[in-house]
Amino acid sequence: MLLGVNIDHIAVLREARKIADPDPLDALSICKRAGADQITIHLREDRRHIQDADAKNIITLSSLPVNLECAIEPSMIDIACSLKPHRVTLVPEKREEVTTEGGLAVDTENPKLKVAIQRLQHEEIEVSLFIDPVLEAVQASYDLGVEWIEFHTGKYANIYAMLYTQLSKTHHSIPELELPRNTLKQMLNDELSCLRLLSGDAVELGLRVAAGHGLTMHNVKEIVEIETIEELNIGQSIIARSVFTGLEQAIKEMKAIMQRK
Repeated sequence: MLLGVNIDHIAVLREARKIADPDPLDALSICKRAGADQITIHLREDRRHIQDADAKNIITLSSLPVNLECAIEPSMIDIACSLKPHRVTLVPEKREEVTTEGGLAVDTENPKLKVAIQRLQHEEIEVSLFIDPVLEAVQASYDLGVEWIEFHTGKYANIYAMLYTQLSKTHHSIPELELPRNTLKQMLNDELSCLRLLSGDAVELGLRVAAGHGLTMHNVKEIVEIETIEELNIGQSIIARSVFTGLEQAIKEMKAIMQRK
């Protein structure tokens, strides 16, 4: 299974002090040495972490493929087309959200989305849509002619956390905090079954399947076992772990967990 390392949170730390360190560019050689298969970055419209210069330098200098996440706004597509990363993952974006809280609304009649896809593909850039694991979104992604989909695994991660850890209400997007353990186990199994079924459907349609959001060393193994998912994009948990172990070791640990039998 392939691992895309999202290095946004290195830039988050830098932007907290508005200084030059740490530089996300310094992560490129470490990610390669540790066995990462891809660099993932999200150039947000509000530039809260990755900046234009970061995106340009990373895409130009990375020896690994770069997956650029961005909104479908024309100005962002302009940047993506000029930088020509290996892949662009189109994501929803809300200025007030801390992180991307759901999948893209995949509407085959949305002219802005259709134009974004067409422009990127004209530049020979792979296109992925970051979607919720629902059949309608998979079918619409196929109808739009993209090469990849990436399933938003936030619901799975939240249920896992509710089942195995004690989190305060402010840390959840799911309101049912006092559910019986057996109910949570069933919810978790249902979500995994949904991801397994839909990823299989997507592959049968000819789509390639990635997944990401909220994945950690603790909850990733169940996702790894879904063989039709070929790539995971993981950032926050790896960067958080790297504070204590170093980035190379944190990536190696995640890659070891992701090994399939």
